[in-house]
Amino acid sequence: MPYPPPPRTPSGPRRRTLLASAAGAALLVGCSAGPDPAHAGGTPSVTARVRARAALDSAGLLEHYDAVLAAHPALARRLRPLRAEVAAHASAFGGTSATKSPSPKASTASPTVPAAEKDALAELAAAERALADRRAKALLDVEGELARLMASVAAAGAVHAYLLTEGAK
Repeated sequence: MPYPPPPRTPSGPRRRTLLASAAGAALLVGCSAGPDPAHAGGTPSVTARVRARAALDSAGLLEHYDAVLAAHPALARRLRPLRAEVAAHASAFGGTSATKSPSPKASTASPTVPAAEKDALAELAAAERALADRRAKALLDVEGELARLMASVAAAGAVHAYLLTEGAK
């Protein structure tokens, strides 16, 4: 009697492992031994600035998704769910889910999209990854509910980057 073939295991980390790792890393970055008197983390002005920056960053990422969708409509089925989550992140930070950012700087630097779908996805994944990293670092400046939101959104951004790169393989 022949042995059945071994189960096919996907290369790379499993989605559950990636989610747990990203969430754990984001939470570890946000942990500290206590308040640092030299660092005014969590003050209303710092919290407001971090929240506003996060909303603006989400609006910019939303513009990037819209630019890729406009240039490559064939990617719509794959990108629309991720775009919807980015819009929800913008709203959660107090921004709007509109495609235009309120910042004049952001509106003059409209994202350019590579002609090849694979390159456009790689660029979008890099943008998601960079933003997730910035948000993980920003956890050091806030506490409470905003820190939890930042950790969650940073983990989601890391997963988006993974899905954008692994789905292309």
